[in-house]
Amino acid sequence: MRIFSFIFLLVSFSFFAQNGASGNAVYSFPKIKSSITMPVTIPLSEVTNMINASVKDLVFQDDSYTDNNNDQFKVKVWKTRPIRIVGDTHENILIEVPLKIWAEKGIGTLGVYTYQETTFETVMYFKTGISFKNNWSVSTFTQPMGFKWVKKPVLDFGKIQIPITSLVEKSLKEQQYNFCKTIDQQMAAQLNFQQYAVLAWNAFSQPFQISEEYNTWLKITPINVNITPLKFYGNQIDTNIGIDIFSETYTGTKPEASQPVKTVMNFNFIPLLADQFVLQTTANIPFSEATNIARKTFLNKEYDIRDSKVKITDIKVYGEENRIMIEAETVGYVKGKAFISGIPVYDEMKKKIVLSDTKFKLKTLNIIQKTATLLFKGKIVKMIEDEYGIPTEELENTSKKSIEEAFNKEYYKGLKLSGKVFKLKPNQILLNSSGITAVIDTNATLRFTLKGF
Repeated sequence: MRIFSFIFLLVSFSFFAQNGASGNAVYSFPKIKSSITMPVTIPLSEVTNMINASVKDLVFQDDSYTDNNNDQFKVKVWKTRPIRIVGDTHENILIEVPLKIWAEKGIGTLGVYTYQETTFETVMYFKTGISFKNNWSVSTFTQPMGFKWVKKPVLDFGKIQIPITSLVEKSLKEQQYNFCKTIDQQMAAQLNFQQYAVLAWNAFSQPFQISEEYNTWLKITPINVNITPLKFYGNQIDTNIGIDIFSETYTGTKPEASQPVKTVMNFNFIPLLADQFVLQTTANIPFSEATNIARKTFLNKEYDIRDSKVKITDIKVYGEENRIMIEAETVGYVKGKAFISGIPVYDEMKKKIVLSDTKFKLKTLNIIQKTATLLFKGKIVKMIEDEYGIPTEELENTSKKSIEEAFNKEYYKGLKLSGKVFKLKPNQILLNSSGITAVIDTNATLRFTLKGF
């Protein structure tokens, strides 16, 4: 079933900008734990189509006069129109089977019989209990619920009218129990999801190359699968699927795939899952890009200090422990290197990654200029805090648009998706050896509707 393929594909939405000069080195970025909740709707019309396909138009046929203790009775039973299914409470569905019946009865003695035929219609009722086992299979138990005669069958021999309701009902009751077995067998075969889960699981245990330019890979590891009890309505069956996963990002050499599985882990039944889900991905900004942003903002700019000028002639950005370091070379009134460091945080108002808890250090050989350190510190630190930042607004808008487009498509025939992103923003900001990693939280809803399975 393609639903599971898409579930694992969904968590690969990530946005990366890695340093292309990484060569064959492999960088492993944070192992992100995410949780996805998806309401799943199975229209009962689809279950109806499946049952109608498994039950032929000619339901039953008895072509012998002499069987059943020489009952001198033949009968044929057809569906007059498609079988109808509606949802009931307590994990049951009600099945209505409209039937057309032809019967022929012989009357006589000593082997001499006169035969008369008749055609009539009735409706047969069943109740099927459905339970979803945590090994991805479905269990059903179908019971007969009797008949409703549109017109009771009577053989007309002129002066003799012979009711044959009891004869017909006896045969139909026997067949009704056979129908129960057929329905249960077909549903068990058609609704066993384990094989589809295994195919999807193994397909997506392979790391995905999500950026050819930067040789970036995403590896997904499911942790738990949670499912709420099935809910039955008049025209559909609803449930919620929740998946906890780890996603890992790599650059350089392709990471090793997980070993293929023959069975997928059993899922857990839980009473309730949240309507919205949170998906975490990462955006990685290399220090080379952070340096380019700083140069576009500050390079060759001049600032007034004590009626003199200070000009920034070079600037670069790198990481030092858990802080971003901005190293600026200056000439003029203050000649030397200024080091401004800060902890990166996300500013939602500015839509930028900015520095907090900033610290300042100045290296200069001119002792006289050290008297201007405090004044210069206040000027350049305020400038960095006010003007420097790594913009994320375009990333947020593009990501939101891309995810919503992906959430509202029919990727495979029979799988309709509809969803909405309510909120998308960087949350935690981390540093690694090659750049800055923003952990992006996506709050969204996604609904699956299965058709044509």
